Amino acid sequence: MSLVGNLEDLGLGDILQIVSLSRKSGILLLQSRNREGKIVFLDGQVIRATSSVLSENLGDLLVRRGLLDIATLKEALLLQKKSEPPPRLGVILSERFSVSSETIEEVVRGQIEKIVYSFFAWNEGTFSFELGEPSELAATSFNPLQFMLDSGLNPQWLAMEGSRILDEKRHRGEEIEEVEEPVVDVAALMGEDAPASSEGAALATTTDASEEVFFVDDDEETREGVAQALQERGYRTTLFADAASFTEAVAAAQEKQDRPILLIDLIMPRKDGGGILGGLELLEQVRESAPEFRTLVLSDHPNDEAEHRVRQLGVPAVITKPKKSDVRGERGIAALATLAETLEALLATVPTEAADSPKADGLFNLGAELRSEFGESSDSGRGEKGPETPGLFLLRGMLQELNNPSLGGGIILLVLRFASELMNRAVIFLVKDDEVVGLGQFGIESTEELADVRVRRMKIPRSEPSVFAQVVDEMAPMKTALSDSPWDQYLRDQLGGGTPQELFLGPLISEGRVVAVLYGDNLPEQSKIGDTESLEIFLSQAGLAMEKALLERRLRVKEVAG
Repeated sequence: MSLVGNLEDLGLGDILQIVSLSRKSGILLLQSRNREGKIVFLDGQVIRATSSVLSENLGDLLVRRGLLDIATLKEALLLQKKSEPPPRLGVILSERFSVSSETIEEVVRGQIEKIVYSFFAWNEGTFSFELGEPSELAATSFNPLQFMLDSGLNPQWLAMEGSRILDEKRHRGEEIEEVEEPVVDVAALMGEDAPASSEGAALATTTDASEEVFFVDDDEETREGVAQALQERGYRTTLFADAASFTEAVAAAQEKQDRPILLIDLIMPRKDGGGILGGLELLEQVRESAPEFRTLVLSDHPNDEAEHRVRQLGVPAVITKPKKSDVRGERGIAALATLAETLEALLATVPTEAADSPKADGLFNLGAELRSEFGESSDSGRGEKGPETPGLFLLRGMLQELNNPSLGGGIILLVLRFASELMNRAVIFLVKDDEVVGLGQFGIESTEELADVRVRRMKIPRSEPSVFAQVVDEMAPMKTALSDSPWDQYLRDQLGGGTPQELFLGPLISEGRVVAVLYGDNLPEQSKIGDTESLEIFLSQAGLAMEKALLERRLRVKEVAG
C-alpha cells in the first residue's frame, strides 16, 4: 500500500486532488460501514469505478434506456462468453449489434460519475491507494458488471462536482445515499445459477415514530425551529429553556424507565446563572446520573477545550447548529432541516439500550456500540481509525501553499518543511550541468562552522560516482545507502561523519530534467526511512511549481524588454 488513511481526516475530494496531482496509475480502495468502493486510475485519470452498493451493469443500463432489448443483450453475452480472450461487452454491442460506441461511452461515463459521486457521502471509514499500473485491468475489464473508459475522467473535476452535488442535496434535505435500480440478472440470462452475493447486507435505518427527544436550549427561536424540524421527521419533542427543568424531566423519565433522546445545547448559562458553558455542566451531571440515555450535544460556537471534555464524557463530537441570526426565514428553514438530517442520521445508528454498553473508564463507549449495531465485533476496526501514511494529511495543506503564486523561492523551504515531518535531517542540493552543490538544510549539526555555510560549500562532481548519479539519471526517487566511493564518503563527512542505515533521495524535475535533489536520513538514529509516498507526490508538484514560476519570470522579463 502506498497511501493509506481515514476518510474522517481526509475526504474523498482531497484524495482525488492528491492522486490527480501525482499523475500516476493505481487503485483507490474505500471501505465504510460494510461498503466497499474502488476507483481505478490510469496516468492520473479515472477510468473505472465500482461499488458494492451500486452494482448496475452496462447491459441493464442500456436496456432501461431503451437502447437495447433483452434478446440482444443475451446474444451479446453469449458471444462474449464464447470468445477467447473475451472482449468488452461494449465492443461486441458496437461492432456486432450496431449500438453506437458514443452512446456506450456516454453510459459508461455517466455510471462512473454516479458511482464516484456516491462515495462523497462516505464520511467515515478508511482508504488506501495502491500505486502502480493496475494489474487487474486486463482481468476485469471484460466483466459485464464492470465499467471502464479508454479515456479517463479528470479527478479534480470529479472532486469539485461531487462536493457540489453533495452540498446541494444536503441543502434541499434530500437523501445523500444513492439507491440502486433493479439490475438485469446476467446469470439468469446466461442460463446459470446466480452466484451468492458477497456484498455486505444493506443497512436499513428507520426512525421509531414514537421516539421522544428532550431538547434544552436557552434560545427560544432555535429551540422551536429544531423541534419543528425533528417533528417533521417523526420525532416527538419536549422542550426546555433551562437546566433545572431538564434534569427534573430526565429523572422522571428514568423512574418510569422511559428512554428519551437527550439533546443539549453547549452554550447557555450555568445553574448559578453565570458563565456560558452551562450545557457542559449539564452534560457532566446527566452522564453521571443517567449514562444509559442516548445524548447528543449542539453548539453554534466552537470551543476546543469544551469539545475535548464532551468527547471525554462519551459523546463523540459537538454538532454544529445554526447561529441565532441564521434560524429565521427560508435560509433558517434550510439550515435547520440540514441539522435535523444530521441528528437523525446519528440517532438512527445509536443503540436504544445503552445500559449494558461497554464502558471505558466508566464512560459510555459509543464506538463499541456503533460497531455492535452494525453487526461487527468490537475488534473489527469499525469506528476506530486505521493506519495512515505519514505526511498524507499534511500534503493537503502543503499543496495549497505550493499553489500560492507569490511563493517564488519559497518552494525549496516548503520541501524542507515537508521533509522535516518524515525524517530527522535533510539537505537540498542544486543540480548544475557539471556538479551538485548544497543549497539548504535542516537537522545538520556542525561544531566548526554554521551548518548552512558548510552545506552551501559542498560540491560533488556529476562525472564522478556518487549516490546522486543514479537519481539524476533515472529521475526517480529512491532509498539507498552510502557506498565506499570517495564522493559518498565526502558527503558523509561533510554532513557530520555518521553513516545512516538508509537515506532517501528525491528529485525535483523541471522542464524535463532534474534541477534539485532532496537528501534525507534519520541520523543520529540508526533507523530506516519511513513511508515517503506523500513526500514524493509533493516533490513532483514542487518541480511543476518551479517550472511555472520560471516560465512566469521569463514572460515578465520579455514584457519588460518589449
